[in-house]
Amino acid sequence: MAFAPNVQEMVRSNPLQVPETFLVSRKEEDEPKSTAEVLDLSSKIPILDLSLLSREHKEELNKLDQACKEWGFFQVVNHGVATELLQEMKDATAKFFELPLEEKNKIRMSGGREGYGQAYAISEGQTMDWSDTLILSLYPAQSRDLQFWPTAPNGFRETIEAYSSEVKRIGEELIRSLSTIMGLEKDALLGLHKEVLQALRVNYTPPCSMPDKVLALSPHSDTTTITILMQEDNVTGLQIRKEGKWVPVKPIPNALVVNVGDALEIWSNGKYKSIEHRAVPNESRLRISYASFLFPHTDAEVGPFDHMVESSRIYKKLKFGDYMAKAIKGKLDGKAHTEMAKIGS
Repeated sequence: MAFAPNVQEMVRSNPLQVPETFLVSRKEEDEPKSTAEVLDLSSKIPILDLSLLSREHKEELNKLDQACKEWGFFQVVNHGVATELLQEMKDATAKFFELPLEEKNKIRMSGGREGYGQAYAISEGQTMDWSDTLILSLYPAQSRDLQFWPTAPNGFRETIEAYSSEVKRIGEELIRSLSTIMGLEKDALLGLHKEVLQALRVNYTPPCSMPDKVLALSPHSDTTTITILMQEDNVTGLQIRKEGKWVPVKPIPNALVVNVGDALEIWSNGKYKSIEHRAVPNESRLRISYASFLFPHTDAEVGPFDHMVESSRIYKKLKFGDYMAKAIKGKLDGKAHTEMAKIGS
């Protein structure tokens, strides 16, 4: 897509340049009024222990239920992924993005949703996100399009494989816990995933000389069941919309951030919240983030479970594949796609 500029190269050639196509008007009233307000909300984002959830620890399951109802976001610790593997994934990814552009362009996106480039570059003249991406389909393994998998740096493919396999394990454990707190059989929710559909999106966000005027990732909710994110340990960029304000999700070293996706919101009839979130750039520091998306099977029915409907049914029943097809037609746009899944829309 000729109209999608490479942000990394643009910053490399002129760090002060911010083309008009990237400028957005961020509403002042959405930004928290004070540092104290930000820190207070940010410090309340729940932290859950996966080792306790996996053992069906009652108190931890209650915390998960509250986190999904009140926040739609939480951080997970004691997840069992070796610190060395997390670091290896970060190191190998950084080396990939340091490669010459012509090398990275060997796996450039070409009309589809996989490969290297600018995601959601839908039409010429649209406002662009201040980030470059690498998007790969991971599971089921037969869905992989290996022509889009990086061949450099050496060993990167194997590292992606090892990291993603661990994320899949964590995702399945969390989906079992979600099934339990929703009053279903432990493996019922996982049954709607047959083989878990899993994709990876790496976001490369260079520094920006006008960080308040651009977005690294436009506000949106995820179409997933859940999303599992690895952040940089020392650069904050992810923000969630809470009480009408944008609140930063401060990184906890080696923790993973998990958020409720649209499918879970629909199954729970809106009890669990698929929260709008965005990413902002830093004025002086590079940020790389790693979002792993876990989806139901395309043939799975998403619609409120009968026992989750307390008074009235908010969402209609539809095939997840149909929901997904509608959602990915446009640029990221807040909660627009969950609105179209509501009864009467």
